[in-house]
Amino acid sequence: MSANGGTKAIIAALLANVGIAITKFIAFLLTGSSSMLAESIHSVADSGNQGLLLLGGRRAKRAATPQHPFGYGRERYIYAFIVSIVLFSVGGLFALYEAYHKWSHKEGITEWHLVPVVVLVVAIVMETFSFRTAIRESNHVRGKQSWVHFVRRAKAPELPVVLLEDLGALVGLVFALFGVGMTLITGNGRWDAVGTAMIGVLLVVIAIVLAIETKSLLLGEGAEAHDVAAIEKAITEGPEVERIIHMKTLYLGPEELMVAAKIAVPACDSAEELARGINVVEDRVRAAVPIARVIYLEPDIYRGAVEQAGSGRGVHTAAAGPEAEPGEVAGRPGS
Repeated sequence: MSANGGTKAIIAALLANVGIAITKFIAFLLTGSSSMLAESIHSVADSGNQGLLLLGGRRAKRAATPQHPFGYGRERYIYAFIVSIVLFSVGGLFALYEAYHKWSHKEGITEWHLVPVVVLVVAIVMETFSFRTAIRESNHVRGKQSWVHFVRRAKAPELPVVLLEDLGALVGLVFALFGVGMTLITGNGRWDAVGTAMIGVLLVVIAIVLAIETKSLLLGEGAEAHDVAAIEKAITEGPEVERIIHMKTLYLGPEELMVAAKIAVPACDSAEELARGINVVEDRVRAAVPIARVIYLEPDIYRGAVEQAGSGRGVHTAAAGPEAEPGEVAGRPGS
């Protein structure tokens, strides 16, 4: 649902931004307003960004290869990070440069006075439609999370990116309307420069937020606490596993989670019996958390507290294989 919803929100934003960019460029050519030029470049950058998100979603669907055995799911994060760079450079820095230039050449709007106002009002209506679509699609996957938590913790990058872009576009249009309106009222072109600078600062801030959040996804994030709890319960609720010695999770893509765990298993008569038990546990994990598609379970024999009494060690370890890593208490996830 998140992938389909993200695509729908991207397409809505793309259509809105292409139409808005054209009308803004026409208004700029007629009036020479720097706010209109900054907003035109902003809409062009946003249109390109939506194209990048669609391209990233398409490339992420490629099948795994020997060179990339876990597939290409995280490519969606790469394209989202590129979006933040484009928004920062093409949108934010250009607007700040244009504001500086307009401050030095403070001509007002001398003709076609109502054109920029009409264009901005129409753009606000179109951008509101796009923003409404992004909100509606995000609500399908947001649940009870706050909007800030959703943007910060969402594993699928498309919806948070479109949400922030559309919000920035709406606020930027209000800033542009302010600059143009004050310029028309006072005849002083520096108000236009002020509106343009406000747009530039806004875009730089949004780009930095996007870059920080996408960087975290690129580095690799583990499962949310509720998913970790569900996985732990699924592993230990049957007789096949005595306890979890340590466990790690990692998102291979927005909709694919890897689970790796060392588990303590009871003594069994054959390797076939052990393998059957592990298969049962894997099925339970996938039923509890469907996105847990890649699962590695390492069976071991757990050494109890009595055997540890003379060692002076406070953390239980396995009788064979590598010990639990520092900070990973038996029965708790290490991720």
